Amino acid sequence: MQVKLFHGDYKENQMNIAIIGSGNIGSALGLHWKNAGHQVMIGVRDRNTFKGKEFADIHSISIDSIEKATQTSDVILLAIPPMAISSVITMMGEVEGKVIIDASNSISSKPDSYPTIYHVLIDKTKADIVKCFNSTGYENIINPKYGDIAIDMFMAGENQRAKDIARILALDCGFERCIDIGGSDKVQLLESMALAWINLAIMQKMGRNIAFKILDR
Repeated sequence: MQVKLFHGDYKENQMNIAIIGSGNIGSALGLHWKNAGHQVMIGVRDRNTFKGKEFADIHSISIDSIEKATQTSDVILLAIPPMAISSVITMMGEVEGKVIIDASNSISSKPDSYPTIYHVLIDKTKADIVKCFNSTGYENIINPKYGDIAIDMFMAGENQRAKDIARILALDCGFERCIDIGGSDKVQLLESMALAWINLAIMQKMGRNIAFKILDR
């Protein structure tokens, strides 16, 4: 499959990906994508001290400033706290023509005046935006297999190009499918899926090794 990464330019599946937010989710996705043959760079505020530094060093994942990582990338993954989005947008610089994947959740806090980071990105950038990789825990990102069954990932948003790329990257992680649940009006529903997973895993004490899977009869 060929994916349109830049206007008028087609590449094969290999992508240059910037990870902004190097906690458990960002680190796990970056490792999957590196192992799948993509070029991965983690963008950080301070190259000497950041969350996930030991993980990045062990797996030889490149580190640079947020601006350098985003400007040299085709795809940007954001796995950041909601209140950090304004400063991150400033540090990224111009992102028109790039795909941004919002993997965050605005459950305990929200960006100023917006319901989610996705909505900030739609309003403040000219990038192609998709919501994905937010609906389950780190354990299911690092290993989406339950025996012989691969679980599903979910996405939402208006931009088809961004969704096509998110689907490829989800399959590269080992998910069986990346299911499209709708447009921008379903982004908050996707965040509610994350809240449902948190409730079951933690509040209802089912444990973090649980996952969502769509079954077809």
